[in-house]
Amino acid sequence: MSSISFPGHSGTDPHPEDQFYTPSFDTSSFQMNPLSSHPPRTPRTSLHASTSHHYSASIYEEKEPQEQHIEVEDVEIDPEEERVKVAEKRVKREEVWREMFLTSNGRDKAFKLIQYSIRLGLAFHDSMTNTRLFRRPSRPPWEQNIVQRLQSTASGFSFTRKLLLLFNWLGPLNQILAQQSVPFSAEVSAEKTRKIEKPLLHTILYAPPPLLLELVNAIADDVATWSRLGLLGKKLGSRAERFSDWCWFLSTLVHLVENSVERQMIGSLQAEVEGRLYSESMTGATAKSKPKASKIDEKELSRLRTQDYWLQVTRTKLLMDLIFVSYELFSIRRGRDAVKAFTGLTSAALSSAKLFDRHKNILMKTILTSSS
Repeated sequence: MSSISFPGHSGTDPHPEDQFYTPSFDTSSFQMNPLSSHPPRTPRTSLHASTSHHYSASIYEEKEPQEQHIEVEDVEIDPEEERVKVAEKRVKREEVWREMFLTSNGRDKAFKLIQYSIRLGLAFHDSMTNTRLFRRPSRPPWEQNIVQRLQSTASGFSFTRKLLLLFNWLGPLNQILAQQSVPFSAEVSAEKTRKIEKPLLHTILYAPPPLLLELVNAIADDVATWSRLGLLGKKLGSRAERFSDWCWFLSTLVHLVENSVERQMIGSLQAEVEGRLYSESMTGATAKSKPKASKIDEKELSRLRTQDYWLQVTRTKLLMDLIFVSYELFSIRRGRDAVKAFTGLTSAALSSAKLFDRHKNILMKTILTSSS
């Protein structure tokens, strides 16, 4: 199960950042003492989901570019600390947006927001002009000119995003290659390590299915993009786009299942922490005499709630992605333009919010490090 990232925590979004098939809560590395009144706390997990799904087609005969699916490592910050609250006030929104736009992923999110805002406006305009109240025998030339310009602008943003997201297959490929040479102990020499390296084909075939699916998906998207640039044939590009759609559809289903499992795990952890807090509250402890364990539990509960919030955001985005690609794969016509525009814009807004929060935490971490 791929880990899903949240704000304020290190360890995953891709961004070289994916850890496919790695549970967020690995309980195999420790054993809980059943006699302990306060068992070990929950291991911290990544705080942002793999932001990276793509849309296979736009509503104006344009194939939607794939988003990078691997997440970058997030920064661990405790929002309850006083110095963190002070650092948060010092971080301006303009600075966060600037840091976002320095990356290709941030520019992609910005272009995506603009692209689907235009498409939603065009879909609304078409639905209004087709109603009896606003129906006209013909549109004036100036209105037709504006509509054509907006359609061209949206298509231009879509193609620009395709170019920004070229070579996304390098992320999953590097993760597969990282599994190619794994020493059995820390004392293994470099020469022995090289001897136990597995063949590349063997490593790829035995890679986790979600990671392998991510690799072939990104390659198919690149083939489709090169076809649109004229370097490859249109027939090959059309097949690559169709194959990419199916990869995206299956990947979205897999991540929805993983998201559901993670929410169940976090829900059980929340219930456990709340149970401990309730038991400790029944001892009659006051605010001043509150034991250290209770304060730790309160912070843990706050962190788990934050994780659950971002998991819900991720689930909503995945549902929007699933609706979008389903309209393309199964050739659904009813409300096609409006639904795809709405789901595309919603997904763009949610993924942008997660990316914004990640960069905000990075800036806060920088301030805290410089002041310490």
